[in-house]
Amino acid sequence: MVIVLSFFKVGGDTVHKVGRIWAKCILSISSITVTVKGLSNLKPGKSYIYMPNHMSNFDIPVLQAYLPVQFRWLAKAELYKIPIFGHAMKSAGYISIDRSDRRSAIESLNQAANIIRNGVSVIIFPEGTRSRTHKIQPFKKGGFFLAVDSGVSIVPIIIHGTDQIMPTKEICIRPGKVTLEITKPIRSSTYTRRTKEDLIKKVRNIILESYEKGKKNR
Repeated sequence: MVIVLSFFKVGGDTVHKVGRIWAKCILSISSITVTVKGLSNLKPGKSYIYMPNHMSNFDIPVLQAYLPVQFRWLAKAELYKIPIFGHAMKSAGYISIDRSDRRSAIESLNQAANIIRNGVSVIIFPEGTRSRTHKIQPFKKGGFFLAVDSGVSIVPIIIHGTDQIMPTKEICIRPGKVTLEITKPIRSSTYTRRTKEDLIKKVRNIILESYEKGKKNR
């Protein structure tokens, strides 16, 4: 549906709403229930950089369906080269990050920072890819460069339970319960590129502590 819409002059907001319907259908068919906590931490109309942990393919439909705000995905540039699919991503307003070389990556981050300053919220998986060990991986630096350059606050998000629904290297889907925990925003404007490591540590500790606590309470 999104690919079809991409050939018409519709905004990214419309595409996002279509994606939300798709995601809710996927979760409903899979008998997955989602509880959202901490929604009051978000200020209506304000843009953020959302940073969730990444344990399963189901993290994407959970975020698409139950994070009740407009946002765009940050995606690697290689995806935009896929015929038709790449066109749909561009039309949806998704932001491309070229990691092929350092100069291209910096240019991509600068362009993304300008987009975010203009009021567009984005989602970045700071681990870069799904965890293969059910543990929080080290964080990549790109998203934090983007945060300090744009001055937009980071919202750590913890997704509990998707690792049990569709574990890594498995194709079976297990019905279950998921909790989407939204924590308080962290002001990135108080950090610089030189102090970004402190910001990385702070965000990772928040996500790690909450995720490990959730595992113990299962």
